[in-house]
Amino acid sequence: MEIEVRWSSPLPVEDRFMRLLDDVEQGRFEAYRQEADKRRFLTGRVLAKTVAAERLGLALEAVKFDATCEDCGKPHGRPRIPGADLTLSISHSGELIGVAATPSVPVGLDVETATRRADDGLIEYALSPAEAAHLAGLDPTEKAAAFFVYWTRKEAVMKATGKGLRIPLQSITFSRYDEPASLVSSGDPALDPATTRLADLKAADGYRAAIAVLTTEDLSVTEEHWVP
Repeated sequence: MEIEVRWSSPLPVEDRFMRLLDDVEQGRFEAYRQEADKRRFLTGRVLAKTVAAERLGLALEAVKFDATCEDCGKPHGRPRIPGADLTLSISHSGELIGVAATPSVPVGLDVETATRRADDGLIEYALSPAEAAHLAGLDPTEKAAAFFVYWTRKEAVMKATGKGLRIPLQSITFSRYDEPASLVSSGDPALDPATTRLADLKAADGYRAAIAVLTTEDLSVTEEHWVP
């Protein structure tokens, strides 16, 4: 299965980008208090619409998303185009925003800055016993790097299922952090190793990223850094 991941730095708040937001998206943009959050939201929407327009053969201005949350009805769900053979996942961290695009199969993308530390409490909260054992004996820098390989994989599968943290993080176990990404076992019926495919991504220097797709097909992932 061909998967496309597009990365971007935060876009400036300029009219050529702002006019691509519809009224609901404008409202969400204005609701953010921090300038950095406004720019990340704007960039995610413009980037996702750019990818959608290319894949569907539409004019960029014609791309309209429905982001209604299936749980609460508010417009903060996954952006989608009803009836289109396209699934999108948006993720951002620091100065990097990413969009993953697949045909109509569930996909989840996650990116994290690699400068964060992983304390014992976070490791205990997020990792299965088998994964935590893989971190034993690593120095703090190596341990943090390995932890966020697991963390991005877990966030990616949570997004792919749409269940988020309703799936206990400790209930899923991935392959070792230094081996190709795969789901080894799952204690939740929403995730089956036979129908879950993952890949660790290159993203950019200073970041960790992963993608998960609920499919039986092998993944072929292309990454591109986008400049408008």
